[in-house]
Amino acid sequence: MSVILNPVSDEKLVFDNVESLKLLVGPKQSNIFELEKLLNIKIHSKGNELNLSGPKDETDLGKNILQAFYGMISKGYSPAENDFKSGLKIILDKNHTIEEIFLDTICVTTDRKTIAPKSINQKIYIDSIRKNDIVFGIGPAGTGKTYLAVATAVASLNLKKVKKIILTRPAVEAGEKLGFLPGDLSEKVDPYLKPLFDALNDMLDFDTVSRLIEREKIEIAPLAFMRGRTLNDSFIILDEAQNSTSSQMKMFLTRIGFNSKCIITGDVTQIDLDKNLKSGLVEAQSILKDINGINFCSFDQSDVVRHRLVKEIIEAYK
Repeated sequence: MSVILNPVSDEKLVFDNVESLKLLVGPKQSNIFELEKLLNIKIHSKGNELNLSGPKDETDLGKNILQAFYGMISKGYSPAENDFKSGLKIILDKNHTIEEIFLDTICVTTDRKTIAPKSINQKIYIDSIRKNDIVFGIGPAGTGKTYLAVATAVASLNLKKVKKIILTRPAVEAGEKLGFLPGDLSEKVDPYLKPLFDALNDMLDFDTVSRLIEREKIEIAPLAFMRGRTLNDSFIILDEAQNSTSSQMKMFLTRIGFNSKCIITGDVTQIDLDKNLKSGLVEAQSILKDINGINFCSFDQSDVVRHRLVKEIIEAYK
């Protein structure tokens, strides 16, 4: 007698709110198609019903994910197809719930967009920033290291937990020499700092950012400008820290003053320093790992929240 280890199952889900169901299904059923690919199941939509068919383990997972996201829609969340892959990992991890992560609002942008974690590692990172004064976020491009740090900084400024945001990064070219740059000092360093402006402008409108910079509530400057300062009541972010030298990293970390937080982000696979120079970020991982109040958070390609091809590119280069 043969034993069916994973029998085929049919599940029917009935939803009482058709408008919420439309958000769950997504435009042109994009969310449903994504879930079908992830779980190797079939989902048919009819009226206010979704019918799931496939291996029982997979349909059970699909049912749990759909119910979780439907529940969040009633609380104002609108799921995107990329959310379902993260949601599946969260359910399989069993240490967190989808709602616990996706509804952990960090910041609400000027255009009312909610910024929240999208993965377990992002949730760990945000919780670590809340608990520690110095946090390192280390991982590949597109994992939200800098973006989430800036969002937390903006929230802290809005809530008056700090008086100032300071964003900085080393002025190091990414593999090519830009040569002489025309203009005054501000115009010369702007190309290096533009990614930080991009994150800010995604959360606050241009006029608000300009006004905060003019009032010195937000400061964006090259890492070299941090020397000799003591930064009190500030939320300080060092981006692209893999391109800081050992002495620069020590200098930066010792700037922290009272009621301040330092977030250091970087990708140790994209070091643009001269090969004779040691990365301050790489060195810091071994020197500072046992100090209470300093925490290291790691990201991998599963945390990438950019275009789906970014994950595949990172994996290919590994």
